[in-house]
Amino acid sequence: MPMTDISHLELEDGGAAPTPELEQERRVAIFDLQEASVFELTEAPGPYRLRLGAEDGRIRIRWHAADGSEGAFTLALGGLAQASKDYRTMCKSYAEAVRSLPPARIEEIDAARREIHSEAARQLQARLSDRARMDETTARRLFTLICAMSETA
Repeated sequence: MPMTDISHLELEDGGAAPTPELEQERRVAIFDLQEASVFELTEAPGPYRLRLGAEDGRIRIRWHAADGSEGAFTLALGGLAQASKDYRTMCKSYAEAVRSLPPARIEEIDAARREIHSEAARQLQARLSDRARMDETTARRLFTLICAMSETA
């Protein structure tokens, strides 16, 4: 049975309404994180209820732990903002490629998109290492949410 350290995750509303594609990405990432995640805060044991919000180039993470403790911290996007922009650009390129390019070119674009996603997940893990531990899959899903949130913030 997969570990689920994030029992509930919600996003704060704010900014422009997401496109249908971004909304779908958000739903899938939230579902995946609630189904299977490896996430542990240094401050309290899980599982956790998380609430993410975006404001002024920052992501605010509010948490409630199983033991009743709660808290919040803010993550300045910094280098993640560039990774988010690069990832969104590659996602758009991939969507366009699927409609018009041969399979070999689609695979090249998809490989580049996945590499940017993985590198951004590693950056996120490093940036949060003093606050939280997570596996790469969880970091990838959280980056997907951060990316989608920064697009509409």
